[in-house]
Amino acid sequence: TVSARREGDRVVVFLPARMSAEEEEHWVAAMLERLAAREKRRPAGDDALARRAEELSGRYLAGRARPLSVRWVTNQTTRWGSCTPAEGTVRLSHRLQGMPEYVVDYVLLHELAHLLVPGHGPRFWKLLEAYPLTERARGYLEGVVAAAGLPHLPDLPDPCGQEAPPTGLRGPGDGG
Repeated sequence: TVSARREGDRVVVFLPARMSAEEEEHWVAAMLERLAAREKRRPAGDDALARRAEELSGRYLAGRARPLSVRWVTNQTTRWGSCTPAEGTVRLSHRLQGMPEYVVDYVLLHELAHLLVPGHGPRFWKLLEAYPLTERARGYLEGVVAAAGLPHLPDLPDPCGQEAPPTGLRGPGDGG
């Protein structure tokens, strides 16, 4: 069995002892490639997510959304993201990791917009109009819900009494 792992700033490749020098060269190169590809696919951490939130707020919300905390969480199984405006916190579901960047950006902007406008009324959706890929991202997420065989929740009245979103993405179980 051939395997590789990173140890600090070094890469350690494990090879069977019986390999020829030529085979070793081939496998070391192949494993370095695989490791690099795996690391490239690795999702950004909380610090990178917070920097992205700052960039998106600046670009699409005139820098007005300033969360105190932005992080990935693993305990959101029925939401793509959530926001607690009183605490200034934004959380994104780890299920978004690996999805296209424009989808993650949309969910992040959606939650940032809640720092400025509670609920899903017309003022809220007006903020998201600034992001040109809103509908595309919503469609992508609807496709994920459908492909997973999860129930699509229709537009529900907002708990704050606000108008529901115009195209109906609540899912799976998204309330915010």
